Amino acid sequence: MLPIIITGGPGAGKTSLINALASKGYATFAEVSRTLIEQQAQLENGILPWHDLPGFAALCLDSMGEQKQQASLQEVAFLDRAIPDICGYLAQAELEIDARYRQASAGYHAQVFFCRPHQAIYVQDEVRPYPFDGALAIHDSLVAIYQQLGYQVVEVPWGTLDERVRFIESALALSIVTE
Repeated sequence: MLPIIITGGPGAGKTSLINALASKGYATFAEVSRTLIEQQAQLENGILPWHDLPGFAALCLDSMGEQKQQASLQEVAFLDRAIPDICGYLAQAELEIDARYRQASAGYHAQVFFCRPHQAIYVQDEVRPYPFDGALAIHDSLVAIYQQLGYQVVEVPWGTLDERVRFIESALALSIVTE
């Protein structure tokens, strides 16, 4: 099965959901952009998305491309964000999306699982420096770009982690039957 993307705006519980899927034995891959932000913030001239989004996007493309290749080797693998997210962030910032990002956005499972930001868990910090409204704007931009890229957007309902995992497992089982 092609790598399965779990995405959405910041503060949506994606990482907790990925961790819950990992605890059930699925192969999972951590969010590249958050790791890169933490690494780049430690450097004197680090490339951070709120100062140099195009430069940061290029960093993400390389790492996310490697991650996609590794995930493709697994029977079932879940990714916390993926290359199409780069397109969404560039679109949200009203920047041009280079063709290489669109081309690299292929090769994932047709269904993309979206988690909507939830104010009860949203935390604004140094890695997420924008208010909750900004998280919702990013979410909407991501939904739009994934749809433009031809992916089926599947909204994961808010609930317990077990409920969310069962929802995803059920949706994938249905897609396996129909494919």
